[in-house]
Amino acid sequence: MPRYKLTVAYDGTNFHGWQKQHPPETEPLRTVQGVLEDAISHVMREPIHIVGASRTDAGVHARGQIACFTSDREIPLEKIPAAITSRLPDDVQVLGAEIVHPEFSPISECTGKGYRYTIAYGRRLGITKPLFERHFVTWTAYELDAKKMHQAAQYLVGEHDFASFTRLNHGRESTVREVYECTVIESGEREVQIDISGNGFLYNMVRIMGGTLLDVGRGKYEPEKVKKIVEARNREAAGPTLPPEGLCLEWVTYEDEPS
Repeated sequence: MPRYKLTVAYDGTNFHGWQKQHPPETEPLRTVQGVLEDAISHVMREPIHIVGASRTDAGVHARGQIACFTSDREIPLEKIPAAITSRLPDDVQVLGAEIVHPEFSPISECTGKGYRYTIAYGRRLGITKPLFERHFVTWTAYELDAKKMHQAAQYLVGEHDFASFTRLNHGRESTVREVYECTVIESGEREVQIDISGNGFLYNMVRIMGGTLLDVGRGKYEPEKVKKIVEARNREAAGPTLPPEGLCLEWVTYEDEPS
């Protein structure tokens, strides 16, 4: 009974996040997990349950989500991505497939995840909110200083208690996580890109980090303040939670895989 590991990409705009949701007395919400399970079940000709590496929020995108399922049926690996994608809506694609060991867990065996947050900024020269890119970037009217944002981002690197960067009543036993790397660059005309990787992330953690770095970039406080925000372990100390638009899960890694 083979266990399949899929690499999945999706535009999260019209999804209520990754995880299946079925509110009482209503139709199930449209989720990535839900449409994938339907498509895979058709291809495998049996009911399928999939597990994803990251439960992305509504509106968040992915280029490298990992999902796994077990099936009684064996299909040549090279045929699986196209077979499943042909059953999927236009905003989801399966990019690759491989066989893993029968007990493989995409969550517990994950060694790292990488996210990218893209922010367009400023009104100068008549530039306003992005139109065609509006679902893939977030926007602020403030002028941003990417160099100061990058300087501030270095205070997020390392193993810390990130209680300042998750919602209250988060439900996790521990808020300690390790951030491997966090960089901020000018990625285009009036656009900054935040890349962050780590061994795991709390609910809204990347979006709150983004909001905190945005506050530094617009001059609300100096980069050194971020060190104190981390040490405070208090959600009220950090910046706002940025919208889901602009956030993308870029990759997930496992033992013996390159990041």
